[in-house]
Amino acid sequence: MCTESGSLVGRHAFSSWASCLQYDEETKYAFVGDFAGQITLLKLEKDGCSVISNLKGHEGSISCLYWDPVQRYLFSGSSDHSIILWDIGGRQGRTLILQGHHDKVQGLCYLQLTRQLVSCSVDGGICVWNMDIEREEAPQWLESDSCQKCAQPFFWNIKQMWDSRTLGLRQHHCRKCGKAVCGKCSTKRSSYPIMGFEFQVRVCDSCYETIKDEDRTSLATFHEGKHNICFMTMDISRGLMVTCGTDRLVKIWDMTPTVGCSLATGFSPR
Repeated sequence: MCTESGSLVGRHAFSSWASCLQYDEETKYAFVGDFAGQITLLKLEKDGCSVISNLKGHEGSISCLYWDPVQRYLFSGSSDHSIILWDIGGRQGRTLILQGHHDKVQGLCYLQLTRQLVSCSVDGGICVWNMDIEREEAPQWLESDSCQKCAQPFFWNIKQMWDSRTLGLRQHHCRKCGKAVCGKCSTKRSSYPIMGFEFQVRVCDSCYETIKDEDRTSLATFHEGKHNICFMTMDISRGLMVTCGTDRLVKIWDMTPTVGCSLATGFSPR
């Protein structure tokens, strides 16, 4: 829509419900998340809009988006409890996964000056992520008909099961290396914050041995909102956050003790 005339400029129909939107004034790009877990990048023009690309990475619906025009980062939160950072302007499609919530992510805000990401979820969890470090990308999951560690067949590999006279095993994936492994070769669990895994996840026994104690040091802080958050926004200049809950309460939070309060961060003490 044109904000000056109020007239319709163009329209785009999605295959599923559109759930959230972010707009970049400089490039005239719109990022639209939908219930199918896809983010559509639209180029807005004088007489309409065109699809530039589609971003796919979430297993659940997109519940919130946040666009940082300085770093050219797009953050997406989903009902799959995860957050993805899409490096739109930089490293050729780099994506980082952040897993630190136990429920649907409902709000996101990136603090560019302190390199921190604030996220909120339905269960009232508030997480402050340290993004001022070189994080590792989670690997793509590999597919195989047999365990890539012990070579035992998975249950759909009928030929190898018949030839070896063994029962097929269930397939799992190591979150650190991405290899397809069986349960016996992935008995360990570990957090790995540098890759975004703040909670313990499945890793193969080989990768577990390579993870040191200092590698498990958390790169985020967790806080309790004490109500089911359905919306969040921030006044970054003052370090204030507002959350709305299903309990019909609006809470105003002073985030400066958590994210910092100094001239370097741009927050002014009160």
